[in-house]
Amino acid sequence: MNKIQIQRRHKSTPIETDYAQWCAEQGALLREGRLSDLDRENLAEEIESLGRSDKREIANRLGTLLLHLLKWQFQAERRKAGWLLTIREQRYQIKKLIDESPSLKTYPGTQLSGEFEFARLKAIDETGMPERNFPVDCPYQIADVLNQEFFPGAPWLPDQLIRD
Repeated sequence: MNKIQIQRRHKSTPIETDYAQWCAEQGALLREGRLSDLDRENLAEEIESLGRSDKREIANRLGTLLLHLLKWQFQAERRKAGWLLTIREQRYQIKKLIDESPSLKTYPGTQLSGEFEFARLKAIDETGMPERNFPVDCPYQIADVLNQEFFPGAPWLPDQLIRD
């Protein structure tokens, strides 16, 4: 792997001026062992934000997954191949994030209720079905939500899916 050589100036690029340049300079300083020259406060904040972005991504993907599970269950006659693909994709991407950061394994479970609440509202809006048709509380266990084999509602066969 080629390391990018950073031309060192007397003063580092401020993070607000050029984020990419700032990142490259901070990486170079770390590699050179020049810890006293690091922008420690901003560097610490950026590292902490990386973990928060993984959490946000898991929550967003969980919300999308729950929306599609609701549509799958409550609009069985309109099931689309695209819904199947979205359900599988969200599960796969959540698993991948957790595999990369095992400390986040329990995080989807902590977000289930909140994400379900919003997914339910979106399902009502998207389907045009009455609010009373959807459960107020999440009817799914997190293990099922993340299980590639779990599909709520009536059984189905691939040839029954609507393909656009």
